Amino acid sequence: MGLAFNVSQWSKDPSTKVGSVIVNPKNQVVSLGYNGFPKGVQDLPERYNDRETKLLLVSHAERNAMDNAPVDLFNCTIYTTLMPCNECCKSIIARGIKRIVSVKYDGNDTKYNHNITKIMCEEAEITISLFG
Repeated sequence: MGLAFNVSQWSKDPSTKVGSVIVNPKNQVVSLGYNGFPKGVQDLPERYNDRETKLLLVSHAERNAMDNAPVDLFNCTIYTTLMPCNECCKSIIARGIKRIVSVKYDGNDTKYNHNITKIMCEEAEITISLFG
């Protein structure tokens, strides 16, 4: 988790910094990601400060870590500093990741649909380990 928190500081988002680290079954780091705009899209401060624009442009740390991975992610673990949203969870399931390690979250969250993430993980037999 320490590395994920370190990676989160690479984000240019002034309000929410998220980092993700994916490790293989041997606990070797295979990919890193942080929340930010896709490669080639300008990281302009006014875009980050306009919440509506930011939400339309930003890629989540989990998605970036998966997209940056040079290897198959089957049976890997993803460490992330924010519980994955339901959209990132879909990709986690599709990539064959079997464990999510994250910080505790508010079970009533509606912005990122964490309850849906939890339901999907239970059905797809993905283990969730929460700290904090």
